[in-house]
Amino acid sequence: MQEQHLSDFDFELPPELIAQYPLADRSASRLLHITRDVLEDKTFRDVETFLRPGDLLIANNTRVIKARLLGRKETGGAVEALIERVTGEDTAISMIRASKSPKPGTKLYFAHQDGTEGEIEVEVTGREGEFFALRFSEPVLTALEEFGRVPLPPYIAHAPEKSDESRYQTVYAAHPGAVAAPTAGLHFTEDLLARIRAKGVDVEYVTLHVGAGTFQPVRVENLSEHHMHSEWFHMPEDVAAKINAAKAEGRRVVAVGTTSLRTLESAADRVGHVEAGSRDTRLFIMPGYEFRIVDALITNFHLPKSTLVMLVSALVGRERILEAYAHAVREKYRFFSYGDACFIERAPTAR
Repeated sequence: MQEQHLSDFDFELPPELIAQYPLADRSASRLLHITRDVLEDKTFRDVETFLRPGDLLIANNTRVIKARLLGRKETGGAVEALIERVTGEDTAISMIRASKSPKPGTKLYFAHQDGTEGEIEVEVTGREGEFFALRFSEPVLTALEEFGRVPLPPYIAHAPEKSDESRYQTVYAAHPGAVAAPTAGLHFTEDLLARIRAKGVDVEYVTLHVGAGTFQPVRVENLSEHHMHSEWFHMPEDVAAKINAAKAEGRRVVAVGTTSLRTLESAADRVGHVEAGSRDTRLFIMPGYEFRIVDALITNFHLPKSTLVMLVSALVGRERILEAYAHAVREKYRFFSYGDACFIERAPTAR
């Protein structure tokens, strides 16, 4: 594969185009249809016109947890934790922000975010690379629901509000574990999904728990030196069987979001057969990648120089994506998690 560079995936984005709040109606967002030959401005409700009877639409049904905790160390110093992954009933690994990194055995105390009395005790039990291993005094998911706050992305300037608890969550979210939403799915309503199914499109779900690493910048210019963060996914047996049947019959598989796409491609073997089960993935997709499963992708607009811009570039080519993003900037599309979306149809090969 030809050497590729971080600077190749940069583009100018006016800060005012970064969406700070979602629209009142989930499906009222704009939709840019992208192929090698077409750039077409639509609304998200039009997505059903791009889907065909027989298509298999795969979405990520992870549920965002209230992963951000604010509190104090036992010495009194301020501490902030962002849970990366729940590892057991009362254990997790986390990023920690404090004046000094806490050592194993340190007790942390996190308070209610609404100002009511009470706090949860958490012990630092070790270090795993950049993450800290934590043990909670009660089940992690229970503690996070009570003491945590929605972990909005760093480019959203306002503090989490009550409305974010529902709007930074897909309508089909089912399995708690993500610290960031699979944002392409935020545009779907129950009504829109019903119309898509009525058209003859099969809608199925996989699970990938999005980690905080999704917001970490790429720090190397030569992309062959980049190491992707690890994320856990689950491919159900019945969904794997439906995907394999669709591919055998020549029907399209359409991924809702880059997390669904990475799950589908990570679950496939070299000949394109999807295997059921749960495991971690570090799959890094950039131009030159040979897709085994996904034929089209519904996704939001991504950050400059991010691995997700590299991923969408692999679908139709880097130059075409940069053209599409320049069009979106001119037309004042809304960017990132609470922003607008694209429907990208994959070219047979994209360089």
